[in-house]
Amino acid sequence: MESENTSDEVTATSPLLPPDVGGGERRSSSDSATLVLVLSTFVAVAGSYVFGSAVGYSSPAQSGILEDLGLTLAEYSLFGSISTIGAMVGAIVSGKIADLFGRRGAMGFAELFNIVGWVAIAFSKNAWWLDIGRLSTGFGVGLLSYVVPVYIAEITPKNLRGAFTAVNQLMICCGVSVMYLVGNFINWRVLALIGTIPCLIQIVGLFLIPESPRWLAKMGKWDGSRASLVRLRGKNANIFEEAAEISDYTRMLEQLKDSRIMDLFQRKYAHSLIVGVGLMVLQQFGGVNAIAYYASAVFSSAGFSYRVGTTTMVIVQVPMTVLGTLLMDKSGRRPLLLVSVTGTCLGCFLIGLSYYLQDHKLWDSSPSLAFGGVLLFSASFSLGLGGIPWVIMSEIFPINVKGLAGSLVTVINWFGTWIITYSFNFLAQWSSAGTFFVFAIISGLTIVFIIKLVPKTKGRTLEEIQASMIAFGAAK
Repeated sequence: MESENTSDEVTATSPLLPPDVGGGERRSSSDSATLVLVLSTFVAVAGSYVFGSAVGYSSPAQSGILEDLGLTLAEYSLFGSISTIGAMVGAIVSGKIADLFGRRGAMGFAELFNIVGWVAIAFSKNAWWLDIGRLSTGFGVGLLSYVVPVYIAEITPKNLRGAFTAVNQLMICCGVSVMYLVGNFINWRVLALIGTIPCLIQIVGLFLIPESPRWLAKMGKWDGSRASLVRLRGKNANIFEEAAEISDYTRMLEQLKDSRIMDLFQRKYAHSLIVGVGLMVLQQFGGVNAIAYYASAVFSSAGFSYRVGTTTMVIVQVPMTVLGTLLMDKSGRRPLLLVSVTGTCLGCFLIGLSYYLQDHKLWDSSPSLAFGGVLLFSASFSLGLGGIPWVIMSEIFPINVKGLAGSLVTVINWFGTWIITYSFNFLAQWSSAGTFFVFAIISGLTIVFIIKLVPKTKGRTLEEIQASMIAFGAAK
């Protein structure tokens, strides 16, 4: 009788719950993925594909742009890296835009900038318009890099959240891979126009999917939140437990004042902030964008065919990203992340060793060593380090500070990307071997960071994760 009374009490006080949710005859809301959930995820990750397209564009387009527009190495380095400037600006406002206009509204807004940017690149006649277009796509991608994993994390049940959120990285990988493959055979202007296609797909798809029920609850739109949850879980699903958690947690947060950026630095958020920022910094300074943005140049300078190299990268990256997605909710975030970072550490070491042997003429087959190192790095990064930091970022911050925290973490990620993409060509001129040895050392430090600080989030609701992070931070 006591449990029945408790159930009745929660049902009566929660504005998210319809009168008949406590009957117990409906199936659990987390049993399976519904068609609406799959469609919503697909539409969201179309933005991830756009992200990947923007990252992958600069490598195959490099020779064509340099030849057609007569850019210097410094000018092309600016073009390759200026998207990260736009992404930082986009990241700064991403949390506020996603909180004000909703997750769907933020994604649609981002795609307008992406379309304008791709068109500007395709029809540019000089470096100025080329950079304007790249800056615009960067702004759009900066918004998407935050809002896509957050939206997916907020719409999926806890037993599916890891795998569904990891699809974000899978589609980024697919976007990079298609650009690499197609860019080997077509003109850079046509390649830019192809970049608009997934943007249009997402804009159309946004009209077909529900808004995040957690965002709707945060905005006080309880009827809309309940309707969204029913659409995502299915009409016959029992949403009682999940709706009660969302309602209780949202009401608790309503008692808090509006968050400001300085509020993030309270002791109770310290653990979440250190983990979120730390993973993003270490991910970037481990060398991923040195390889992603300039893969063709890396292969060529190592004495290996860039066409063979980039094509093989594609063949390796996609299945490894799929494997990481499948393992996400089975192995957990931490073990998969540790395996991934160990591989990137070894990959960077092999690339650095190849350059060292080549510089000192100690081994004629050193280009093959660089080839193997790049493939090992790409495979390992795709397995976990590429996507898991974004999954964890979407899980660890409470919704009252998620917008601010997400913006800060994303800005730091893009700032790290800009540093690496702009400086890599100059670092390579200083010492290619030394540059990749430094990347390997940073990957080694990442292993220690994960072991010491990254929490277990597998199989826990967002509310459970965030409550434990706050408790840990306050205790410290």
